[in-house]
Amino acid sequence: MAFVRHTTEQLDIWRRDGSVILDSFFTPDELAPCVDGMEQMYGHLRPDDPAAHANFDAKTRYAAQFANTTDLPFHATPELNLIGLHPALVACAREALGTDDVRMYQCHTWAKFTGQTDFDQPFHCDYKNHTLTVPGENELDRTINFMIYLTDVTDEHGAIHYVPVPESDPITGPMRPQFAGEADGYEAQLRAIERSGVAAAGSVFAYGIDVFHRGTNLTLPDAHRFTVTASYKAAGNDQIGWSAWPRFFREPWHLVMDNASVEQRTCLGIPAPGDPFWTEMTLARTKDRWPNSDWSGYDEALITSSTDRSC
Repeated sequence: MAFVRHTTEQLDIWRRDGSVILDSFFTPDELAPCVDGMEQMYGHLRPDDPAAHANFDAKTRYAAQFANTTDLPFHATPELNLIGLHPALVACAREALGTDDVRMYQCHTWAKFTGQTDFDQPFHCDYKNHTLTVPGENELDRTINFMIYLTDVTDEHGAIHYVPVPESDPITGPMRPQFAGEADGYEAQLRAIERSGVAAAGSVFAYGIDVFHRGTNLTLPDAHRFTVTASYKAAGNDQIGWSAWPRFFREPWHLVMDNASVEQRTCLGIPAPGDPFWTEMTLARTKDRWPNSDWSGYDEALITSSTDRSC
């Protein structure tokens, strides 16, 4: 398949360690309009005084870490809006989760600038705000989370640090607390064996929500780090959640809807062509809502199903 860019070996590592770096997953041509979009959104937010954050208290410092994050859709280029739904990511998610029917349940941009704040974080697992339970043991109950590097990420650019599951479990035990600091001694022990997620622009850090990881500070003067996170689950896995996409209905969804393929729309929860949801009325109303989107595939499927019923 043209859009398969991962290897079986990489997913074997992901299943064993809970994380893997997919080097050079995206091409420079695919990245360029995404970086342009990030500059559109965040370029004007570079700090004037890189030393100002030195006076932040802990609460202010933490809040500032997430100041430059935005949930899909983005006031930016269509390419940035669709990078999290790239067919190669969808293909990877399908194989990782063992199903062709997957949903992207989270997608956000994140821009970090040197001096904006201290981005250093304690070790934590992301299941704390992705589910009210814990990650399941069955493939279909799990998630795969992609951090897409739109720019080069070195340790001076605040690379993510992580500990593979086989190395963290002997320290924390299989319970894997949400924050390593909640148990005495875990944080220091994890930092002693942490790995760095450094990689070139276009690479992807793929991980699970029960992998210990942490953000690190940007130390290179005048540097920035642009990333997009896209998270996938199996359709029907109601334990996992983040974004109710319609909640952001006032945002520029036309940039997604007018440019997305049928497959990409399905990953957002829009019923596929031929689904019983589609009737003449529901399709007409949807076209009225998104008049510049291509619904021809849905038309054809509806005609086919109507013909089949009349035979």
